[in-house]
Amino acid sequence: MRKMYLVLAVVLFLGFISFSYTRYTTPAFSTYNDSLRFLYSRPVSQWPRPFIDSGAIWSEMAVMPKDDTSWFKADKDPVTHLGMLLFFDPRLSGSSQISCSSCHDPDVAWQDARVVALGNDHLQGTRNTISLLNVHIYPKLFWDGRAGSFEAQMVEPLNAHHEMNMEVPKLADKLEKIAGYKPLFEKAFGNSAVNFNRISAALAAFQKIIKSRATRFDKFMSGDYDAFTDDEISGLNLFRTKARCMNCHSGPFLTDTSFHNIGLTYYKRKYEDLGRYNVTHDPADVGKFRTPSLRELERTRPWMHNGLFDNLEGVINIYNSGMPQPAKTAEQKNDPLFPKTDRLVQKLNLTALEKRQLVAFLNTLTGVPYRMRRPQLPE
Repeated sequence: MRKMYLVLAVVLFLGFISFSYTRYTTPAFSTYNDSLRFLYSRPVSQWPRPFIDSGAIWSEMAVMPKDDTSWFKADKDPVTHLGMLLFFDPRLSGSSQISCSSCHDPDVAWQDARVVALGNDHLQGTRNTISLLNVHIYPKLFWDGRAGSFEAQMVEPLNAHHEMNMEVPKLADKLEKIAGYKPLFEKAFGNSAVNFNRISAALAAFQKIIKSRATRFDKFMSGDYDAFTDDEISGLNLFRTKARCMNCHSGPFLTDTSFHNIGLTYYKRKYEDLGRYNVTHDPADVGKFRTPSLRELERTRPWMHNGLFDNLEGVINIYNSGMPQPAKTAEQKNDPLFPKTDRLVQKLNLTALEKRQLVAFLNTLTGVPYRMRRPQLPE
């Protein structure tokens, strides 16, 4: 009997040692404290290192720059003020019914809350409208990065029949006939001449001040460690580790501003979109789209380049699955354009609890929106 008790004691002891080793050697816990709140209630430089794949371009999480005062430019800087008026003016369209703000509405986080854009003649586009919040951070614009500057970006939506349907060469003459614009152009540029370069410069100046505001995430990052619940802290840790989100979503704006194929190309099917390949014609770019910022995530739904998802649980589920693709046929193996899902997309094996905690953290990235009144337009 004593021998039996001795064996049982040894088994229990070894079990405790095994449990303790597992518990304290996972990335979520330090070797001296099992509290995630303890680990994350410190400056970010002391947080557990995130899971980053070799070759991924990333930067550490950071508080969003405090730049609320940039909105004063809409009133005080004459170029920015002119750009604001032009942005909301439907007379920039061929029908004089559609403005930039028709698709980039400040009341819905500077996008349109539609699956895909709706424009001139009630025609639908093929892609989701990207929010203009924090658009100034991107070196390349559009989902496929086909524009390298704001000025280059503006021509296409103005000219496209299914968007604003405006013959761009005629736009300056149209605006020059509006008497109220002359003093505004003179104040902004030194004389009242209206041309497309000035129109695009003013619109660019305004779009660069469209920025999201601080969130509970920023409060937490700034040292208010009571700003997060335990589930939100667990979600933060998952975001940085097991869920592998920081391979693409990092830095103060939670984006690498790069392009990835996450498996939603619909190659040779009804909703096919080859993404960045249409710009570069590089087979390696088939199906790649820009990584969006996760700032104001809750207000910028639906998500993905095709507006496919309207709930975070669905988004997390597709990433959790690793974006499985059917086995290639012999024909597909020999097709140089057959899409290759990014190697960063892998099966995650998140539990139901972990998925809920990840959603809880993602919801902390939405702040109090800036509400602006539509300006009175010149006549």
